Amino acid sequence: MLLFLNVSIFSILLLGLIYIHFHYKTWTLSRKVFIALVAGLLFGIILQIIYSANNPAIISQSVEWFNIVGNGYVKLLQMIVMPLIFVSILSAVAKLHDAASLGKISSFVISMLLLTTLIAAIVAIIVSLSFNLSANELTSGIQEQARAIKLQEIKSNTLDNLSVPAMLLSFLPSNPFQDLAGLRSTSIMGVVIFAIFLGIAALKLLKDNQEQGATLLSGIIILQQWIMKLVRMVIQLTPYGVFALMVKMSATSDAKSMLSLGLFIIASYIAILIMFIIHGVLVMLVGESFIGYFKKITTIMAFAFTSRSSAAAIPLNIQTQETRFGVPNSIASFSASFGAIIGQNGCAGIYPAMLAMMIAPTIGIDLNLQFLVTLVFVVTISSIGVAGVGGGATYAALIVLPIMGLPIELVALLISIEPIIDMGRTALNVSGTMTSGIVTAHLLKQINKNQIEQN
Repeated sequence: MLLFLNVSIFSILLLGLIYIHFHYKTWTLSRKVFIALVAGLLFGIILQIIYSANNPAIISQSVEWFNIVGNGYVKLLQMIVMPLIFVSILSAVAKLHDAASLGKISSFVISMLLLTTLIAAIVAIIVSLSFNLSANELTSGIQEQARAIKLQEIKSNTLDNLSVPAMLLSFLPSNPFQDLAGLRSTSIMGVVIFAIFLGIAALKLLKDNQEQGATLLSGIIILQQWIMKLVRMVIQLTPYGVFALMVKMSATSDAKSMLSLGLFIIASYIAILIMFIIHGVLVMLVGESFIGYFKKITTIMAFAFTSRSSAAAIPLNIQTQETRFGVPNSIASFSASFGAIIGQNGCAGIYPAMLAMMIAPTIGIDLNLQFLVTLVFVVTISSIGVAGVGGGATYAALIVLPIMGLPIELVALLISIEPIIDMGRTALNVSGTMTSGIVTAHLLKQINKNQIEQN
């Protein structure tokens, strides 16, 4: 009966959001997402207050039903990620007049991603020193010990055998259909490279045979418009997905873990907040409004925060850059695609740098200038390597810590608060990719204000 009651209330709230969608059509998607976010947060908190102490199993059973909406929405976004990346990159390259434009766009985007990751590492170091973070007080429980064993296996089986040449070679798609199915850790990069080659081939066909080239280009444009119709259909479901994901997050958060590791959580979110401000400053320097930037990214930030998936946010990422900032599809597609696997400010920048700063003093390493400069360099470069082993903050830490001569056990000790910090990190990752796209478009003078939606 309790399970039925929880699911019924969830369904009623969901129907309320559907009512708002159809009866308040003039409301922006951002406003609808914000309402869903607040409703989900409040409902989840109420569930935790009522059941967490006396009947936690009810929360788990209820969340299984809520996941039909929340995880269902994430799966729909994942469904369109690969087709969207493929057709967007293919269309972008096919419409370019020369290969120099392709090289300029990709080099600008990647440079911005790495620059912001470098800044994120410096911010993490400063915050760690300010809070005097240390790993001395952390203790290891049964769950953490099991996690440590698993991490050692991952490191020995995957990372120890991964050289830089092997990592770069893993980017190339030997089977593009396998990559379109997302079966490799570097599938996104494989799809991007395959689409670039196809786009260049289309340019060559257009040069050799204008009639056939024009027909092919027309077909690519139609395919892109078709996929974008699908993308917009799925994105309209964002309020419902965010609502369900927020209910799950707030109902299942571990309050005890948050209290025991509260200082690390606070320090992490302060570093994340500082990086958000830096993103705002960077886009302001190229002509965007500081406050306007954060208003325009509300919807995608809400999704990234609740879903904890940078890759799933790619469709929203591209659409937001195009329709809210006037970034051309070519640049938006490159920044969103590359940003999902390279230069992640939160996962590959702040997190491993902060862990290194906490661990180093406990094993007698002096936090001198040489160590700090080396750490910043290693974090920045390894943010490219993360793509070679599947991405994520855990892999970033497993790459950075051994290079710096540090043990990896702390990664396991933080397992209980990982989801809490990961929400903020993912939102920052996505903001970093959007910053790279917006700044690149302005520097190349390719902003198209006519495509900006006024809402």
